[in-house]
Amino acid sequence: MSMSTKLTYEFKRKLEDLEKMKGRGTELITLYIPPDKNIADVTNQLRSELSQASNIKSKQTRTSVITGLEAILQRLKYYKKPPEHGMVILSGNIDLGGGRQKQVTEIIEPPEPVPLYKYHCDSSFYLEPLKEMLKEKKIYGLIVIDRREATVGILRGKRIEVLSYTSSMVPGKHRQGGQSSVRFERLREIAIHEFYKKVADKAGEALLPHLKDLVGVLIGGPSPTKEEFYSGEYLHHELQRRVIGLFDVSYTDESGLFELVEKAQDALQELDLIREKRLISRFLQEVAKDGLAAYGEEEVRQSLELGAVETLLLSEDLRYERVKYRCPVCGQEKIVTVKEGTENPPKCEKDGIEMEEVERTDVVLELSEMAESMGTKVEFISTDSEEGAMLMNAFGGIAAILRFKPNNR
Repeated sequence: MSMSTKLTYEFKRKLEDLEKMKGRGTELITLYIPPDKNIADVTNQLRSELSQASNIKSKQTRTSVITGLEAILQRLKYYKKPPEHGMVILSGNIDLGGGRQKQVTEIIEPPEPVPLYKYHCDSSFYLEPLKEMLKEKKIYGLIVIDRREATVGILRGKRIEVLSYTSSMVPGKHRQGGQSSVRFERLREIAIHEFYKKVADKAGEALLPHLKDLVGVLIGGPSPTKEEFYSGEYLHHELQRRVIGLFDVSYTDESGLFELVEKAQDALQELDLIREKRLISRFLQEVAKDGLAAYGEEEVRQSLELGAVETLLLSEDLRYERVKYRCPVCGQEKIVTVKEGTENPPKCEKDGIEMEEVERTDVVLELSEMAESMGTKVEFISTDSEEGAMLMNAFGGIAAILRFKPNNR
């Protein structure tokens, strides 16, 4: 599991926790600071918010907002400038129910640059721009082409960006007076060929810098143009081999890119699901022949400790914690895995008294760190497909494809 994937998982969990937090009034403050923002300017704005906060009618909200602003100002003293990707500061009184409250101040340094400067007060934290960062980051190249024009762009998550537009010098089908039809057709074919080459060059300039993240290329346009362009292999070989489909599209300007993405929607979803299906079906084949497969937390944990796991499969919806308890009298320890947030301390077998919680770790993070130390690949599987749902429901969301079969099994 790459560090970035692990960080993404931790970031996702952090957002889930923040989303559960609620204030009693509009007293939870969220402050987005982009990487290029001057900290002194932010501090000045917060001071002016602080002086205006004394006008808030509700005493409780007034006190909470003032406390939150002071906590943020206190934290900002430690920063000369924002971190590399900027930062998001969240502060306020969290309602714990039963009349209890807790003051919370969190600083998040997100995995991508903070896109805006924003100060926001509400009964919950404003997390939308952070959630946006969790969305799919794979990139697809988009080319729409007919004989008049072509547009190249990329699809990143749900965002379409236009990278280049080219119009052609291909003459229309009707020849100029005096030219023989054979000669005219020949000139027209040369112009079409030159235009295809020009579009391919533009596509190369636009898409090759993204090659590392480029999953596939989609080509759209009327027939037979898109087929000619593809079968003529005009594209750079790295782009040509990534073409995953040709689609009938009526427009070849910017709006054609949107039409192309819409037409290709099923194909794109299918790609991710196919990859997951392959992994799960490989795992199921090994299970069926009692071969190189392990499942269930304990069995997978033992296989990881022995370095026997090639690929660890974890369900994206898995929410378990590993809790260590200790007896306050005899010091005996017990480790149990429980659903996230469960509080149910066991009793000490020797002394019969309730054991105390010592530490609590996220099972997914713990297993993925073990895997990382053993050079094992970690794959997160969504529950969108039948296979993904089966991993969660039938195998408890934790499974492994093994390098070798441990002797003790």
